[in-house]
Amino acid sequence: MVGLACAAELARTHRVIALERHPAAGRETSSRNSEVIHAGIYYPEKSLKALCCVEGRDALYDRCERLDIPYRRLGKYIVATRDEEIPVLEDLRAKALANGAGVGDILDGATLRRAEPLIQARAALWSPLTGIVDAHALVSSYQAELESRDGEVVFRTHAVGLDPEAQGWRVATRGADGETASVTARTVINAAGLDADRVAALAGLDIDALGYRQYPCKGDYFVVAPSRGVLCRHLVYPVPVPGGLGIHVTLDLAGRARLGPDVEYVETPRYDVNPDKARAFAESVRRYMPSLRDEDVSPDFAGVRPKLAGPGVAFRDYVIAEASAHGAPGLWNLIGIESPGLTAALAIARRVAAEVRGHI
Repeated sequence: MVGLACAAELARTHRVIALERHPAAGRETSSRNSEVIHAGIYYPEKSLKALCCVEGRDALYDRCERLDIPYRRLGKYIVATRDEEIPVLEDLRAKALANGAGVGDILDGATLRRAEPLIQARAALWSPLTGIVDAHALVSSYQAELESRDGEVVFRTHAVGLDPEAQGWRVATRGADGETASVTARTVINAAGLDADRVAALAGLDIDALGYRQYPCKGDYFVVAPSRGVLCRHLVYPVPVPGGLGIHVTLDLAGRARLGPDVEYVETPRYDVNPDKARAFAESVRRYMPSLRDEDVSPDFAGVRPKLAGPGVAFRDYVIAEASAHGAPGLWNLIGIESPGLTAALAIARRVAAEVRGHI
């Protein structure tokens, strides 16, 4: 998502080649997520996550309208199920207002039940600017934009080496058949998602000294049986938990209700979903939706976040940085681009393109 957004934006003024190791775009983090357009609630004021989320949110809604990308602006409730969670909502509201997230007031439980009869909570924070989008269609739109500007995507191709040259970089590649090749470029944008720290290391950067090492964090999703009917009309989130936003209820564009994700740090990315987790997921959601039964939920899919915050670390911001100070001029590293990366992609792309144009 972010790599193609950057490529499409840079193709306005540069010849761009995008390398993609999979046979198609958006096969990892970009499509294995809740497909939520975030409003900008959760992030510290003036952080890159906050700034890029809010700017990217508005640009994304405009893009969806302009290009007929399927989306819905559903809105979201963040719910407190205990009195001691209400101050968390108050902190989130203050943060959201500082960020420009467009939140409403904190509602009491009775007001919430009028909007969502199956939800029971002490209070809720309303986010009218939250929505959902077809992530696959969005990825395809960035690819189409890149190619319309004479850019190119080379699939089934890994970057296996980054060597500096007098006028930029020589990027060594390996194809799916093992064939090797190389391409020279004045500028390299490392938007490799789960592999971004590895690519930075290829350029000789000490990723541990720079704080660039990523920690793969797996999240499973479960789907609610259609026989349950309409559970909710909006997205429903609990207050955040360490490492994530808590197991929430989202809707896809077909109206299916989905639960997730949970938080599980893993050594290497994997995408299996343990069906034995169904009870734990249902129990978590029953805190605010008591009518949900264990048998209502079944495994759906898993995604992996490229987190810079390892276990026990509260917050790490995005890294969007040119590497001249570390002996690698002309290399931009985009590290730790997890949620709200889908929402923030256009803002990140514009920021990177402006920096590149100012650098060259």
